[in-house]
Order: sequence, then structure tokens, then C-alpha cells
Amino acid sequence: MKDIEGKVAFITGGASGVGLGMAEVFSKAGMKVAIADIRQDHLDDAVEYLKQRDVSVHTIRVDVTDREGMAQAAEETVRVFGKVHLLCNNAGINVFKTVDESTYEDWDWITGINLDGVFNGIKSFLPHIEAHGEGGHIVNTASMAAFVAGATAGIYTATKFAVRGMSESLRLSLADKRIGVSILCPGLVKSRIYESEQIRPENLTRADHKVDEEWTRQLEQVHQMGMEPVEVAEKTLRGIRNNDFYILSHPDHREEVEILCRELLAAFPDEDPEPQRFEFEKMRRQQVWDTKEKIRKMDL
Repeated sequence: MKDIEGKVAFITGGASGVGLGMAEVFSKAGMKVAIADIRQDHLDDAVEYLKQRDVSVHTIRVDVTDREGMAQAAEETVRVFGKVHLLCNNAGINVFKTVDESTYEDWDWITGINLDGVFNGIKSFLPHIEAHGEGGHIVNTASMAAFVAGATAGIYTATKFAVRGMSESLRLSLADKRIGVSILCPGLVKSRIYESEQIRPENLTRADHKVDEEWTRQLEQVHQMGMEPVEVAEKTLRGIRNNDFYILSHPDHREEVEILCRELLAAFPDEDPEPQRFEFEKMRRQQVWDTKEKIRKMDL
């Protein structure tokens, strides 16, 4: 989607962090922007912030886990702007717990937003993008946690791995529809994700649940060292224009990913594959490579 001027973007989690950075950068590049968030106070703050930067956006309060609400948000975006071309599934939360420490409520809450929310966005907005026939793009925000696992954010890591896989599959399936798909994988960003517990719903909160306020304050200090959201958004816009699948905003993790790739390759057995099975895999692989080549040549 090289020509973005006048095109319409919808951004979940758009009232703070990376989503707010996207709203500013995309608007200044000539796009019409709708931002969505679960918190009205964050939407109000975002409007004031963007006004100071001569940016105007349309705001929609919606919970990305609410399928009907997301469908209505898509219809509202089209009603206000006429069309929608760019979907940014950016909303996400994090709870710093290991998998074994986590509860069923933690699982349902985090997967509901980080994974189901992405799928809900796709199901609600993709038909509208397809309908106008002008092509478009979808950006799913994951994290470097989609590649690099850590012990203390177990469910979060699981959701980001899943978003990565879903995004790659979706990119292949949309190749003939002139709709690109990217996955944004930032490292540490100056955001408010450490406030996630403030939006935990009551039905997914156990009676004995406690928030560690001191740990939250420490997380706030850590996130102040993060990359500015506008810088992440500028790199995202460049990735959209280039139709890149991977948008990796932070150079911080290059060495770690290199080591991971070497470990992965070293784990394959040192033996010849079974010929008949290998022929099937070659055929499947060739189909994927052909589709990726088509995407590379695609004029969006």
C-alpha cells in the first residue's frame, strides 16, 4: 500500500503507546484515522494530545473481545469515512507471571485480548477491505516475544507466538486479493502496558487476586526507557509501504535471534529424509515459495 494519502486506517489500542504513535504518524502522512480503545479516559487524553499536534481522529470506544462491538466499530468507520483500507490490530495486555503461576482467569483474559482480539478485528474489518477492491493492509502487533520466550510472561508469550503464525498464514491466503499483511514485533516501548491490570474485568478476577503496586511502579520506570511510539509507528508505515511481513523496530534482539536460529538448525537430525515424505514436503514448500514470490511482485 504505497499510496496511502486519503486512505482510511483503524487502530485498536489506539489511545496510547504504539497505537497512539500510529495515529499521529498515519494522520500526518495523509490518512484518515479512527482509533479504538476500551478506556474512554485514554481516548479523551489521546484526542487532546493529537490536537496539540494538529491531528484529528475519529474515536470509538470498544472492547476487542466483544465481537458484536467490533463489527459495529467496522460499520461505524465505514459510515464515517466511506471505506477502510488499513487495519491495525494493536491492542494488547501483559501480566508478568510464569505459566505455572497463572490462573484460568489469567489465560482467558490475556488470550481474549491478545489473540482473540486480533481474530475479531480480522473478521470484522477484512470484508470491508475486500468489498471496495482497492487493496489494503493488515498490521498485527505482536512483540519480539513472538520469537524470544521468557519465563515471566508465559501467557503473553504464547499469544504473541500465535499471532505470528496466524499472520503468516493470513498473508499467504490474501495474496490474490491485493491485501498485504505485516506483523509488528517491537521490543521495549514507552507505553502504558504496565497498567493492564486496571482494565481486568471482574468476571476474570479471582477473589484472592492482588495487584503488586510496587512491581507496577518498577515496570513503569522500565518502560520509560523504551523506544518512542512515534519512532515505532514511522517504521511501521515504512513496512506497510514496502509490504514487508516482518516489521522489526528494535535492533536490540538481533544477536538473540541469530543464536535462536542456530540452535534451531542444529536441532535437526543429521540424516536423509524419507524420499516419499520429502517429495510431499517439497511440493508444499514450493507452493508457499511461489505465493511469497507473488506477494513480493504485488503492486499494492
